[in-house]
Amino acid sequence: MDDFIFDHVGITTTVPQPQEDWVEASRIWVTDPRSHPEHIEFLRYRDDSTVPDAVRYNPHVAYRVKDLQPHLAAEGVEILIPPFVVGDFLEVVFVRKHGMIFEYMRYLKDGWFGR
Repeated sequence: MDDFIFDHVGITTTVPQPQEDWVEASRIWVTDPRSHPEHIEFLRYRDDSTVPDAVRYNPHVAYRVKDLQPHLAAEGVEILIPPFVVGDFLEVVFVRKHGMIFEYMRYLKDGWFGR
């Protein structure tokens, strides 16, 4: 794997989507971007979601990386959601840079929730 590979675009929705997965820690439903032809991940937030507004109300672009640290230490990076593990397969961080929201993803193993 290269050090920086496009994975998906995340878009907020209020409409339930097919095959959503629940993320208890963030209080959101998400879809698997690998199952969408344009690699779109839909995110549907509960009112009590802990996700910051900057992430919640803006689209994001996600990249697969081998190591999160270089993307946290880069100049001009504002960490919006510190690194956390999703399920047992993925470590992610959300940052703002260049006026945009980015998600950097380090896969711990291949997969998506129970699939």
